[in-house]
Amino acid sequence: MNTKHIALISAELNIAARQAENTMNLLAEGSTVPFISRYRKEVTGSLDEVQIGRIEDLQKRYKEVDERRAYIIKTITEQNKMTDELLEKLEQSWVIAELEDLYLPYKTKRKTRATVAIEKGLEPLAKLIFEQSENAPQTVAEQYLSEQVASTEEALKGARDIMAEWINENAELRDKMRKLFTHTSKLTSKVIEGKEEEGNKYKDYFDFNEELHTIPSHRVMAILRGEAEGFLYGTINPEEEDAMDIMHKQFVTGNNASSEQVTKAVADAYKRLLRPSLENEFRAVAKERADAEAIDVFAENLRQLLLAAPLGPKGVIAVDPGYRTGCKVVALDDQGNMLDNDVIYPLEKNYKRDDAEALLRKWAQKYNTEAIAVGNGTAGRETEEFVKKIDFGKKINVFMVNESGASVYSASEVAREEFPEYDVTVRGAISIGRRLIDPLAELVKIDPKAIGVGQYQHDVNQSNLKQSLDRVVVSCVNNVGVNLNTASKHLLAYVSGLGPSLAENIVKYRKENGAFSNRMQLKKVTRLGEKAFEQCAGFLRIENGDNPLDNSAVHPERYKLIETMASRQGSTVQDLMAKEDLRKKINPKEYVSEEVGLLTLEDILKELDKPSRDPRDEIAIFEYAEGIRTMEDLKVGMTLPGVVTNITNFGAFVDVGVKQDGLVHISHLSNKFITNPNEAVKLNQKVTVTVLEVDPSRKRISLSMKDNEAPATHSSGPRRENNSNKKPSSSKPAAPAPINDFQAKLNELRKKFN
Repeated sequence: MNTKHIALISAELNIAARQAENTMNLLAEGSTVPFISRYRKEVTGSLDEVQIGRIEDLQKRYKEVDERRAYIIKTITEQNKMTDELLEKLEQSWVIAELEDLYLPYKTKRKTRATVAIEKGLEPLAKLIFEQSENAPQTVAEQYLSEQVASTEEALKGARDIMAEWINENAELRDKMRKLFTHTSKLTSKVIEGKEEEGNKYKDYFDFNEELHTIPSHRVMAILRGEAEGFLYGTINPEEEDAMDIMHKQFVTGNNASSEQVTKAVADAYKRLLRPSLENEFRAVAKERADAEAIDVFAENLRQLLLAAPLGPKGVIAVDPGYRTGCKVVALDDQGNMLDNDVIYPLEKNYKRDDAEALLRKWAQKYNTEAIAVGNGTAGRETEEFVKKIDFGKKINVFMVNESGASVYSASEVAREEFPEYDVTVRGAISIGRRLIDPLAELVKIDPKAIGVGQYQHDVNQSNLKQSLDRVVVSCVNNVGVNLNTASKHLLAYVSGLGPSLAENIVKYRKENGAFSNRMQLKKVTRLGEKAFEQCAGFLRIENGDNPLDNSAVHPERYKLIETMASRQGSTVQDLMAKEDLRKKINPKEYVSEEVGLLTLEDILKELDKPSRDPRDEIAIFEYAEGIRTMEDLKVGMTLPGVVTNITNFGAFVDVGVKQDGLVHISHLSNKFITNPNEAVKLNQKVTVTVLEVDPSRKRISLSMKDNEAPATHSSGPRRENNSNKKPSSSKPAAPAPINDFQAKLNELRKKFN
């Protein structure tokens, strides 16, 4: 274990060196982030998943720095140019940019103006001028005339080229200039001449500049995309006067004719070499920072989407709406297995509408349907309205389901493998229904980028995006827990310690041997060894199995401890889990040992109190405003219920039922000042919004949540009891606000945007 890495990581994350070292050891042993964070709290000092993930990332970064440093040292040493001072600087640096600056003078160079001048024998002249003690460099330059150097001006120009390269490669100067770029450079963008009309969507950036260290990531991404599409030209630079002042102070040390030559070399070095080099570096840094912020937003949105409230194991009819081609409908049992499928035409004004109603009534009785899921795509609102008017003879709740990515799933290899005999439309309807039953189990089958909760996801670093999103999926799956006997191989693959191969082996074992009755049977699965068992067992659940603890988050390694607890209370483990009075008698301090600390014991008792409790909320019923289906139905000042569909770092998008989401800018998310939209809203949250502006031509809707912060939600679940005193918002739009009030709001919004 690299002690320097431990010190650097503990300092950067502000944790004890012991925490960093122990966590790094666990990772090196093959333990996963979810396992470490849940079952090794004493070892890590209760580090959470984010901190453990950061340790994993930093350790990788410092290993890369070590590898690059070793290569640089080896290369310079082989050139016989290594000095004690340079070696010390290299060994003390942990920043790649610093290492590259130190290495720059020793890199094998392609042919440059300086190398050409050196080949012509002008390096001694450059050294003489650079010292700035020679008062007549033109006279000295005559000594360097040759067949290759025809004039004194050519000799001086070659000397300046050499000096410019020395200046550019000076590590001290590059450090100073990097600080100048960091603190004072601006990102500027201009429209490319002749592209004004075609690139109108980038109009805000036609003549734009902002401090690089404060510019929000979404603006950086917009400018970079505008450049990539050929509409904008962007630059990143500090004030040239400030840069030249720093360079003059360091290199122009005299006041004679040689100093004039050095001054010219300084200007050339900045404009031709140093500025482009640092601009590229800072462009990459800005992109990396913007990527990181965009990925963080995407990851948080994905987490909220995956942990959306499930309906649970109930019979469902799912409808994939459509006009001309009709609506694909499927009936699913409580585990999401398809029982039936058909096509209905509920939006036709003829007998087909009656046939559609009859089919849905028949299925509802035949398949014991408890809920209906309607996709929110084309014709979704009209189909929802049709279904809600049907008298099923019993209570059947109707839910609008976000179908983003359903088409991607239905055409995927995963869907073809699950339903080879059905076409993409049937698979899409199945996906919609399963998303209602258990969104997590269904959404893990889809590439997260296709789910539609990110921004600029195709522009960011794809490797970093995949790593971040995979981590989120793994975290969510293990946080919720997985039913070992019903989970698909796609869901099992995300369980700690498994992966696609072992997940497939588990499903194969299940088919050949029937349902698992206890966790220990996992060891009989092909290639599932002790380490994999250790990592996965606590996250897998078995309902009605041999041991009630198998349906909890308690790890098998602690079963004997719980049996001891039960024995001391004169009861069974089952009684201990069922009776609160028995659990209250347990003093966890009595069970502390070298292997088990108080943190683990407290977790165990919490789990015994509510074993296998799903951490997700109960699903809530929601209704859009009646009569609001298109943008033309919206009027300024209307107050409407809506659903948060996407969160960015500049606001949140809300679906009010018109097929075009509206934007609630961050300045209108709350009555109080906030810096992060997640402080005010969450994905899938039911909210009340006021319409500020509608622009059908640009398909833009501006909304506000100010004075409407109470969620527009009607709860049917026990975990929403804390909202029981809040009055549900009306589904009917309020009368338009007075025009003066609206104008004031609009002016305020424009000021915020500007």
